[in-house]
Amino acid sequence: MLERSPSDIAVTGHVREAIAGRRALFGLLVGATILALLWLAFLALSPAGFGPADAVLLFCFALTLPWMVVGFWNAALGFLIARFAADPLQTTIPCAAHVPQHMPIIASTAILLCIRNEEPQRLVRNLQAMMSDLAASGYANRFHVHVLSDTSDASVARMEATAFADLALRWKGRLPLTYRRRETNTGYKAGNIGDFCARWGDDHEFALVLDADSFMSARAILRLVRIAQGEPQIGILQSLVVGLPSTSAFARIFQFGMRLGMRSYTLGSAWWQGDCGPYWGHNALLRLKPFLQHAQLPLPKSDEDHILSHDQIEAVLMRRGGYDVHVVPEEHESWEENPPSLPEFIGRDLRWCRGNLQYWRFLAMPGLKFVSRCQLLFAILMFLGSPGWIGLLIVGTLALAFTDTPANFIRADAGLAIFVAVLVMWFAPKIATVIDIFTRADARNIFGGSLRFGASVATEMIFFVLLSQIMWFGHALLIASLPFGRPIEWAGQVRDDHSVSIAQAVGAFWPHTLLGVSTLALLAATHPQTLPYALFLAGGLALSIPLAVVTAKSAVGRRLTRWGIGRLPEETTPPACLQALALPALDGARRPQAPIAGS
Repeated sequence: MLERSPSDIAVTGHVREAIAGRRALFGLLVGATILALLWLAFLALSPAGFGPADAVLLFCFALTLPWMVVGFWNAALGFLIARFAADPLQTTIPCAAHVPQHMPIIASTAILLCIRNEEPQRLVRNLQAMMSDLAASGYANRFHVHVLSDTSDASVARMEATAFADLALRWKGRLPLTYRRRETNTGYKAGNIGDFCARWGDDHEFALVLDADSFMSARAILRLVRIAQGEPQIGILQSLVVGLPSTSAFARIFQFGMRLGMRSYTLGSAWWQGDCGPYWGHNALLRLKPFLQHAQLPLPKSDEDHILSHDQIEAVLMRRGGYDVHVVPEEHESWEENPPSLPEFIGRDLRWCRGNLQYWRFLAMPGLKFVSRCQLLFAILMFLGSPGWIGLLIVGTLALAFTDTPANFIRADAGLAIFVAVLVMWFAPKIATVIDIFTRADARNIFGGSLRFGASVATEMIFFVLLSQIMWFGHALLIASLPFGRPIEWAGQVRDDHSVSIAQAVGAFWPHTLLGVSTLALLAATHPQTLPYALFLAGGLALSIPLAVVTAKSAVGRRLTRWGIGRLPEETTPPACLQALALPALDGARRPQAPIAGS
């Protein structure tokens, strides 16, 4: 480990004092905003007194606020930093701001590809491209690829063994590759990485963790290693991950929205989180010695003890051990593939939900940093807010239906103010990035130009409102099922574009549709003037079946690709490393684009 000079220690102390002040300011802003909104909601709900139904609605609204308000202030701060800071990276993570681009790589890094029941062909394609990119950099000798399989399907395991043996032979003497398969996936992904650490952890200084859908360029990988080499206090260094170009309509729209939202959100959160940053479990660099000492999760004693969302627990344990956890809050050639259909997305989302809800048992763990406890609490409240939204829909619909006039249920002025405030907070992370892009000609161009970017934004915002409601109801159903011991299902994900039949969509989303249609029908029969507002809570539920079917149609995806809807910068100017993947979306983007009205 590098020695620190007294001046380095003094600078570090100054930075930590600044971060403490930022956290205090952020906490004040979040707390004051939540109190103001609760007061406004109380006013809105008491035009004819404040009864039991109003109390339930206020409680439900309170559940939705923490995550929403945190997102708003992260976005607002991120926008201010992006627009007005001389060097946003220096402002948020100084150790990454001025790392020499050609600093020699002296550390040994293991690249860990964690897989389970995945099609080997896609994995080999991605690994081959990454390994070729590393070889071209001249630093292949500083890396060792480890394919860590927890595959349970025997036929898939045989294909894996053959495919990775061939790949290892192809790279023999240039970049070593080791394939290891566990018979049982004890501890899930955390146990998979733990097994690697027990076998090979002492052989390397760093480990780069990848999921089956991850892809990173050599430049992105080397940048993380260089940052960590120069700052020995870093325990985990997380890159900002964005979606790979896709021809799936669902994935295109979803990851376009994520590209908009994550930019300002991550920049703002990095400003106040500082050395207590997030870890998302992939596309991140671990310093292995402190990870082995401080962040290893105990092996579960039973299925109920499995920690599904292990990543943030490992991050807070690393901070407890005295090492920093940072995110580099800018896009830099670090990608993932997103689910190509609504059913696949919801399946992944529900696994995250269940995993985050397990964090409650760690809130009182001795020795955790205060910010770490807040992060775990926010991660829980992100999903506990969903039953709050569904409660607002159900209780609010019933209360309104049995009221003579909406004026006796809610004050128009305060109610409208809350509605506008909620919309602003929902869309704040995306609005911040949209403003930033629209005011920069070069940024507009790489997203396909002003008209295509504007059309993509409008499409995504409608999609976001519809999808959010489907997610809320899914979370609420899962949370309601937890006392009954709902089993954990963790099969291999379907990553290729595929259609969703009407029968499949009905089977997956009939409860969502039933709730959405029934609440809208009840309001239409009693107070039809409230329907435009109710659509923001029930429209996506009512349309969940056609949304699942339409966004999985290959023809719709091809058309959106051709029109440039959901266009990403990589489709305008593809990085060299992506060319090796031969992504259909890149081919589709090269074809002459269909005109958009007015263009």
